[in-house]
Amino acid sequence: MTGNVLFRCTAAALCTAAASFLLAACGNDDDHPSQTANALPSFVVSGSVTTTAYDGNSDDLLTGGLGKSGLGSATPPTFANAASPTAAELRRLAIWSNYRALVDMSSNGGYGRFWGPNVDLNGNDTLGEGKIAGTEYLAYADDGSGKQNVTLMVQVPKSFDPNNPCIVTATSSGSRGVYGAISAAGEWGLKRGCAVAYTDKGSGNGAEELGTTQVTLMNGTLAPAQTAGTRSLFTANVSSGDLATYNAAFPNRYAFKHSHSQQNPEQDWGKDTLEAVQFAYWALNQQFAPTVNNDPQQHGVRYRAGGITTIAASVSNGGGASLAAAEQDTQGWITAVVVGEPQINLNMAPAAQVLEGGVPIPAAGAPLADYMTYANMLQPCAAAATAAAGAPYLTALPTATTNAIRQARCASLAAGGFVSGADETSQANDALNRLHAAGYETDSDLLHAPMWDSQAVPAVAVTYANAYTKSSVTDNLCGFSFGTTSASTGAAGVAPTVSPMLSIFGLGNGVPPTNGINLVYDNSTAPGGEDHRLATADASYAGAACLRALWTAGDPRMQQNVNAIRVNANLHGKPAIIVQGRSDALVPVNHASRAYLAMNSITEGSKSQLAFYEVLNGQHFDAFLSTAGFDTRFIPVHYYNVQALNLMWSHLKNGAPLPPSQVIRTVPRGGTAGAAPALTVANLPAISASPGANAIQIGSGTVNVPK
Repeated sequence: MTGNVLFRCTAAALCTAAASFLLAACGNDDDHPSQTANALPSFVVSGSVTTTAYDGNSDDLLTGGLGKSGLGSATPPTFANAASPTAAELRRLAIWSNYRALVDMSSNGGYGRFWGPNVDLNGNDTLGEGKIAGTEYLAYADDGSGKQNVTLMVQVPKSFDPNNPCIVTATSSGSRGVYGAISAAGEWGLKRGCAVAYTDKGSGNGAEELGTTQVTLMNGTLAPAQTAGTRSLFTANVSSGDLATYNAAFPNRYAFKHSHSQQNPEQDWGKDTLEAVQFAYWALNQQFAPTVNNDPQQHGVRYRAGGITTIAASVSNGGGASLAAAEQDTQGWITAVVVGEPQINLNMAPAAQVLEGGVPIPAAGAPLADYMTYANMLQPCAAAATAAAGAPYLTALPTATTNAIRQARCASLAAGGFVSGADETSQANDALNRLHAAGYETDSDLLHAPMWDSQAVPAVAVTYANAYTKSSVTDNLCGFSFGTTSASTGAAGVAPTVSPMLSIFGLGNGVPPTNGINLVYDNSTAPGGEDHRLATADASYAGAACLRALWTAGDPRMQQNVNAIRVNANLHGKPAIIVQGRSDALVPVNHASRAYLAMNSITEGSKSQLAFYEVLNGQHFDAFLSTAGFDTRFIPVHYYNVQALNLMWSHLKNGAPLPPSQVIRTVPRGGTAGAAPALTVANLPAISASPGANAIQIGSGTVNVPK
C-alpha cells in the first residue's frame, strides 16, 4: 500500500462494475475524486507542518521578495535586529545565498540574459523581476526518534494547473539547507507552473554551537538544545559531562549534522527525495481536492502515485539523490529524471568499463570515500605540476604561504612513498600523473589548485569521513574539528565577535569552512589547534593521510557505510538525462556520470532510456565563473541543465525523442582573466538531435566517449 490509497484496482472491469464509491477510490481524475481522507504521510512529524502564502510582491517563492535585482546584488539582505533575526529574514537570506551559490551571477556570464528570474522558459527576458506568488509548505520527516528531522518543503506556484499537474524535485545540493537547489531546479519548476518538492536530505545545514548548545530549528531560528528538544534540526549526541570536557579542551567548536549526526544520512537520500514527492502529493491534495464529510479542513484524494508528471531534478548530491530515488521508486512517484554532475556511488560490475577515444580509462566508478581522500592528499602538491601552471587560484592565503605549502606537502608525500621524485617539480608532476591514473581527466589539471585552495576538497573529505565512520563530534576524527579561528594567525578557539549561528541558516552550506566556521587541525603545535592549512608546514598532511587510510586500510565502519549508499544504476525504464562537465575536479566524470552510464547499460540494457550529455569546458562550480581565470576558460553547465529539463518536458508532453548521448563541444570565452567578453550562444552549441562523431557509444557495459 502506498500514499493514501487504501487499495488498488487490478482490472478495468472491477472499476466499471463496482459501486460508485469504489469507482472513486480506483479513479485518478477530476470527475471521480476519492472520498478517502487526505491523510498526512506517516513519516511527517505531526504538528510540524506550516503553510505560508506569498503574494508575489512583498515576498515570493523564488526570490524571497528580492526579485531579479535583489538576487543579483552582491550585498546580502540584512536583519532589522542583527541579534535576533526573524524566520522570514533568515528565509530571504537563505534564498539569496543558495541561489547565488549554484549559478554564475555575473552579467557577462549570463545572469539576467540566459538564466535568472527574469528569463522565461524560452530564454527570453520577459518576466521582469521574476517574483512568483504561491504557497509554501514546510515540515519535518522523521522515524519517530526526533533525531532525523529531515526538512521537507513544497512550493506551489499560483500558476499551478490542477488539471495538468506536475512536480519537480529540488533535493539540496551538497550539504545545503532546504533551499539548496532553488536555482538549480526549483526555478525551472516554478516557471513551468509545477509544484517543487524540496528536501535537505537529512544533511542540510543543521548546526550546534557546542559552547552555548544553541541549535537551529526548521525555520532557521535558534534555541538552546534542551529547550528545542525534538524540534531541533540537529543536536549532537553527546552527554553533558562529555560536552563539558570537550569544550574545555576545544573551545568554540561546532557540530554539523552531515558530519556528526552518526546516521550516515546519505543512505537515505533517495528515500528522502521520494518522501518529498509524497509530501507534495499531500499538499496538492490539500490545496486542490474537494473537502470530505462536510469538513472544510479535511480534503479528499485527487492525486495518487503516478497521477502527476514528476521530474526528479537537481545537481551534485541532489542529483545523486534523484537517481537513487528513481532506482528505489517502484510505485510510480517519479516519471523522469534530469540531473547535473551527480555525486553517486556505484556497485560497479567488473564488466563495466569506460573508454575515451577507444582507450580504457584507468579507473572508473570509485566511491567518493576513495577519490576524495586521495585528492585531498595529492592536490596541494599536484597543483605545482608543470601542466597546472597558470591555474586560477581561489585562496585567502598569501602566494608565498601557498607555495610553501605545496613544496612541503610534496616532500611529505615523497617521504611517505605516495609520490616519487627528487625535487618539488618532479614530485608534483608525479602527483598529477597519479591523479590521472585514479580517474581524473587531464581537462581538470588546472582545477586541482582551486579545488583544494578553496577548501572544497578538504572540507568534503573530512565531512564524509566523519559521516561514513559515524563519528561523534568529540572524536575529532583524524585530528580535525570545526571551529572559529583567528583571521591573522589561524589559531583555533577564538571566540567570535558575533556568533555565526545567528545567520548560519541563511549563509551556511553545511560543510565548514562556512560562515566564519573553519576546518581546524587539532594535532598542531599550537594549543587548541589551528586552521588546517597553517597548522603544520605541510598543511596537516598527517591528518589527510589518516583520512586516506580509513579507506585504504579497510576501516570496517567506512566500508559498511559506503556499501550502504551504493546504487545499481537501474532506473526501471524511466526516461532520464545526466549532464556533467568533463573538467569536473570535485566529482570526476569517470567516477560519476560515465560510470553510471556504463552500469546502466548492464542493468537495463535495451530498456534503458538514459541519455548523457558531457560538456567540454564545464566544471563543478558555476558560481566560480565570475572569478578571474574561470571566466576565460570555462562555460556554465547550468545552461545545459536547463536545456535538458526543456528537452525532457517536450519528450514527456509531446513525445519528442530525447537526443542521444553526446559530447557537447563548447567554446570558452577567452579574453583577459577577470574581464572575459560576454557569454553568447556562439560559446554554447545546442544539444544535437544528430551528434554524429560526437555521439557517445554505449553497449553491454562499455561506454566509449569521443575525445
